[in-house]
Amino acid sequence: MLWIKALHIVFVVTWFAGLFYLPRLFIYDDESDNAAVRAQLRIMQRRLLGITHIGGALALTFGIWTLILMPGYLQQGWLHAKLALVLGLVAYHAYLAHLVKQFAADRNTRSSRWLRVFNEVPALFLIAIVLLVILKPT
Repeated sequence: MLWIKALHIVFVVTWFAGLFYLPRLFIYDDESDNAAVRAQLRIMQRRLLGITHIGGALALTFGIWTLILMPGYLQQGWLHAKLALVLGLVAYHAYLAHLVKQFAADRNTRSSRWLRVFNEVPALFLIAIVLLVILKPT
């Protein structure tokens, strides 16, 4: 059981690395006037999105596996809140994938200011999730 929890945490960290860094790549892309730099950033976006997909899928897989082995967690209110936040992260992740496609097609409509604010969203999710898991409020 501890191996499964440990792997869940490892892949959560991997997932969050992508969730944190992809929007930074969007900001650099949006602010660049150099076509070669933008092309390189778009390659990086695509590759990082792939790693983010893998990290997210494995984090969810090991999280679900934990719930299967420890079904008592499902009766705890803090877990319901955590799962709601995880669904929000999945939606955020899906929107990142949408933005990667928009940048690849030169159809970004978001300002770098908007992207900077958007870049902070996963930090709020992370703080809330860690507090829920550690404090386990009833």
